[in-house]
Amino acid sequence: QVQLVESGGGLVQTGGSLRVSCVASGRTRVTYVMGWFRQAPGKEREFVSGITWSGGSTEYADSVKGRFTISRDNAKNTIYLQMNSLKPEDTAVYYCAANYRKSGKYYQVPYWGQGTQVTVSS
Repeated sequence: QVQLVESGGGLVQTGGSLRVSCVASGRTRVTYVMGWFRQAPGKEREFVSGITWSGGSTEYADSVKGRFTISRDNAKNTIYLQMNSLKPEDTAVYYCAANYRKSGKYYQVPYWGQGTQVTVSS
């Protein structure tokens, strides 16, 4: 099992920045990819960004490209999501995920964190 714990959410004004973190524990040696999803009220959970554990390849949703940056610290088993130029539509609960797989337009995610709230005020 892999346990994921997020931190760093909060309230920020439009145009501001915020960084969220996710620490993995447990069987971290089986972790090959980690990433972030988000869910806004009344909407489905959506993919935001991901990073491979070994090569550091990254992927971003079109809605956050150029504004968000994902990074990792292998020694700390931690990934980060630096969010800049935040917009009210970025308001959501941000969930850390590990070892997700994309199947068509859906994602299979075996490991989730508990989520951290990010609120962007207008």
